[in-house]
Amino acid sequence: MDPLLFRCADAEARRAAVTGHPQLNAMDWLEVADLVPGELPADEQATYAALPAGPHRDQLLWQRKLVLHFVNPLTATHQAALTASGISISGGQRIPAPMVAVLSIGTDRVTVRATSSGDTSRYRLDLVRSAVDRRPPVGFDPLLHGIDFSFTVDCPTDLDCRLGHVCVGTHQPEPGLDRLAKDYSTFRRLMLDRVSLLSPEWGDRSPADLAVTLVELFAWTGDRLSYQQDAVATEAYLATARLRRSVRRHARLVDYAMHDGCNARTWVQVRVTADLSPAPSELTFLTRVPGLPDRITPGSREETVAFSSGAQWFEPMVASLDRAVPAPPLRLFAAHDAMGLYDWGLPEFALATGTREAALAGHFPDLEPGDVLVLAQTRSAVTGLEADADPTLRHPVRVVEAEAFDGGAPITDPLTGTRVTRVAWAAEDALPFSLCVTSSGDIAAGRPAVSSGSEAWGNMVLADHGRTVTERLGQVTTGRYRPELAEGPLTQAATTSVRRDDGERQRLRFDPDAPAAAAVRSDPATTRPELTPTSTLEADSTEWTAVPDLLDSGAEDPHLVAEVEADGSCHLRFGAHGHGRPPRVAEAFSGTYRVGNGVEGNVGTDAVGHVVTLDARVAGVRNPLPAYGGTAPETIAQVRRRAPEAFRTQQRAVTPADYERVAVAMPGVQRAAAEMRWTGSWHTVFLTVDPAGETVLDAALEKRLREHVEPFRAAGHDLEVDGPRFVALELELEVCVAPEYFRADVRRRLGARFSAVEAGDGSRGLFHPDSFTFGQPVHLSPVLAAASAVPGVESVRARVFGRLGSPSPLGLQDGRLLMGRLEVARLENDPDFPEHGVLRLVLHGGT
Repeated sequence: MDPLLFRCADAEARRAAVTGHPQLNAMDWLEVADLVPGELPADEQATYAALPAGPHRDQLLWQRKLVLHFVNPLTATHQAALTASGISISGGQRIPAPMVAVLSIGTDRVTVRATSSGDTSRYRLDLVRSAVDRRPPVGFDPLLHGIDFSFTVDCPTDLDCRLGHVCVGTHQPEPGLDRLAKDYSTFRRLMLDRVSLLSPEWGDRSPADLAVTLVELFAWTGDRLSYQQDAVATEAYLATARLRRSVRRHARLVDYAMHDGCNARTWVQVRVTADLSPAPSELTFLTRVPGLPDRITPGSREETVAFSSGAQWFEPMVASLDRAVPAPPLRLFAAHDAMGLYDWGLPEFALATGTREAALAGHFPDLEPGDVLVLAQTRSAVTGLEADADPTLRHPVRVVEAEAFDGGAPITDPLTGTRVTRVAWAAEDALPFSLCVTSSGDIAAGRPAVSSGSEAWGNMVLADHGRTVTERLGQVTTGRYRPELAEGPLTQAATTSVRRDDGERQRLRFDPDAPAAAAVRSDPATTRPELTPTSTLEADSTEWTAVPDLLDSGAEDPHLVAEVEADGSCHLRFGAHGHGRPPRVAEAFSGTYRVGNGVEGNVGTDAVGHVVTLDARVAGVRNPLPAYGGTAPETIAQVRRRAPEAFRTQQRAVTPADYERVAVAMPGVQRAAAEMRWTGSWHTVFLTVDPAGETVLDAALEKRLREHVEPFRAAGHDLEVDGPRFVALELELEVCVAPEYFRADVRRRLGARFSAVEAGDGSRGLFHPDSFTFGQPVHLSPVLAAASAVPGVESVRARVFGRLGSPSPLGLQDGRLLMGRLEVARLENDPDFPEHGVLRLVLHGGT
């Protein structure tokens, strides 16, 4: 007969009822223990003695002793039933239930030995009459004659072995509640209706009633929780999120970086009365405020007036982002405020478009490579007046060569003995316009003579928009620590990646060796917040770094994220869960940051007019060029449009068309053609590029192109870069000149029209390198039309039109010359290089 199983039986109550009964006994509890060597059978004792000391020998003793405790003392009848055949063990999954042997029988317990220890599953020990009769022995309780146990009692576990009450209770119907309640009024009405149902006798609805007060408090709490639930659901998707930090995180999941705008940059000239070398932190520049002096003392009333008037603040830029690297001092010289351009005694002298060097009138030995000069028109070339000077004819250049001495003596003009200083700058800073220095004028036309029409201004300092603020951010307590900056908007400054001498790349605010025109250009995608927090805990001080996100931060990296909202407020988010170091309790934070961002910094020319400094040798400041680069923060609507599109944009080059697309995206490349070939070991991409404005692919452009393509290059693809295959043209035109024109003048105009260079007025010749690219055919009709448009040409006819040295007449017959896929037409008409194309003009008529 199977033992009785009562699922709702209260074992404690049954055990208490059996306790003290004279004729009845029951099992109380069971103890699992280890054997001692003397309790082993004889054969196992020999095996135990033969084994060396260690875990293998100890396994013979582990968890093989079972001690059965009983509720009442064991009588002789009870002891007679407790034999090896009367104790049965069942259960086990991996190890079957072992047999037992009785070791000893006491007054209230029985000790038995199992043949082996079991596994981690549940076993059951029952007291039975025999191996075939599973009824409890005479004198033992039919409910408490067995017990469930496990051999692995010493193994650690998080499970609770106590079983809960398994009886199924009576089902209570749920109240009919309005689950659409979402705000304070509906929550209040719902609870009042429920209370009226439960307590019909309560009818007081006075606001002073304590029950009504509690209901309204719970309704207010429910309203807040309901709002948080809706807010969480709203911020969970890019299409519905309203907070900038939520949109930024959603966009980051698809590898799109949302930017918070960018501050503006400009070149500021610091005028001094004596040579000095101040630290960048000693100068601050302000936009002009009426009634204030050019130099303002820090902490003075004038500075307070400038701050309250809404003036824009600019500060000198420091290249390094590393706070441990000291900022180099500025180099300011009184003689560099205004340096005239030397005209070499010529009555008509100008710096032409594309000029890369000039001579300064005077001896300036302190000019060094790296200094920035602004070449500017100071007098009108028409009226000769300073007030009529064109403020748009100003251009910054970074000096790459400065020569003030020749063999130890100052450089002089051998004709006049005037001291001069030669300066040169890079091709990227080439003069984009013509700059008149002297002009003899035209008395008949009312144009006076002009002298000293242009100058070079020195003491230029690169400054960017923003004002430095220092504040205490508070101390960390228990809970989440997300301090808010007191002022805003937080300055976001663009950075650039520069390759060091050791080949590694370093991120700087700007490249100190880059051309002057490129220093003011900025990309909002590279911005970093101008924020340097510091924390202290007892004697431990930590400098924190603001990063775009914490995905790449280690568990102990002192990184944080500055999260800017739409209203300009900024909260600091620290690391957690292994991404960035979380702040410690009682850690005190302070922060130095800059305020000023966006288009407000794009001030015009000469808008900066005040300098805040204690040094009286600083006479004043001005910005001869407008500020550039100030960009408004990216809006949520823009990110919703751009992030999915950017996710679909391929950021790698796989096919030849991909390499062409990547190459053309780099400035300086007009068009590219790519071809992939199997070279026997790997695939090689042959990339042919047509430089913009050039006919030769120089080493510098090739290096920049390789660095530009490298992030997109697929693994296993080798890259070879070369220039286009130029096809020299041969063109002969027979021109009939009108009688009233000189043939020499018409020839000069035709030569300029069919040249390959850019004229001083910005117009290009018909065969300029940028006019043709890969595979572009050359048609004869535009050539004839251009010649016919030249003044003095009555008629024109082509006599030769084809490839140089080719006798084929097909070009002249068809009116076009076809080019191959990698071929570019060229006709430079250079007498020193006839292989670059030849133009012959045969003129008839005229004078």
